[in-house]
Amino acid sequence: MTALTGLPAISAPLPWQAEAWSRINQQLEDNTLPHALLFVGLQHSGKARLALAMARLLLCKAPSGGLNCGSCHACELSGSGTHGDLRWLQPEEKSRSIKVDQVRDAVAFATRTASFGQRKVLVLAPADAMNTNAANALLKSLEEPSVDTFLLLVCDRLHSVPATIRSRCQIVKLPVPADHACLDWLDKATGDRGESERLLQLAGGMPLLAEAMHSAADAEQLISMRVACRGLLAGKLSVFEAADMLADAPVSDALQQIAAAIRLTLRGSDRKSLGSEAGRRLFYLLDEVVGVQRAVNSGANPNRQLITEVLLEKLHSILGGGDTGDNIGGSTGRPGP
Repeated sequence: MTALTGLPAISAPLPWQAEAWSRINQQLEDNTLPHALLFVGLQHSGKARLALAMARLLLCKAPSGGLNCGSCHACELSGSGTHGDLRWLQPEEKSRSIKVDQVRDAVAFATRTASFGQRKVLVLAPADAMNTNAANALLKSLEEPSVDTFLLLVCDRLHSVPATIRSRCQIVKLPVPADHACLDWLDKATGDRGESERLLQLAGGMPLLAEAMHSAADAEQLISMRVACRGLLAGKLSVFEAADMLADAPVSDALQQIAAAIRLTLRGSDRKSLGSEAGRRLFYLLDEVVGVQRAVNSGANPNRQLITEVLLEKLHSILGGGDTGDNIGGSTGRPGP
């Protein structure tokens, strides 16, 4: 289990998750909450925080106002990472995938009687980091759920989770956070609206990435990676300049930033552009990047500089550097607003 230490007394959903949270709370109150929930939404939008708030609420002895109370013994244990009925699965250190042995251990946990209370909670974040064997091992808990055991799964890409897993969960699709809600929330961390706006723009509208850029120890590297990809998209940097700015980043982080840049471009494009030859090429490129990410997650070790330059060159070509005559993201070949 990943240690969940130093948590606040009460874990609450983020402001833009209020509607989904209200629906789930109503199901819990009506005793109709399914044993497995799959939270789906954009990366860095706070899905894991929603799962954490739900897990702590399920374990709390005296919920108040739709949240965990923060003062009972169960809340003290879950806040310190020592609650015996909470298991949190994520890739182990230096790994990008949730492996079968982790899931088998979690399945054994799910079949045991609760130690501290009535319920047990198993969280997988991200669920799309499970390899095939791990996903197959999880099916037992989904097909034959133990009484009062809840599985909370988190993923960025719904179809990266096997259909056998998806079909056994209630899927909760979380909306794209609105800028005004993100900025109000970020202001509490930065204390400055201008800085909040700058970080949110660099983060492509993803509030938790913006927060990380503000507070993380490697904040400058995060900002540099985002500036590199956004600069390439805007036509302000060459492929080699962008690649140079990604030079010190681990291959997994560089791939993540390239994938984020492609998704940003797709989101900013109209339907006609998405259906063009350039649009189709961009979707193919995203599939290629995701494929390389999966290979890296499984232990592959490609040449970081080579793979980064090749992918950036393909992106540059699609966005107007080639001779197709198709533009995507707007008539200039750059992302839309």
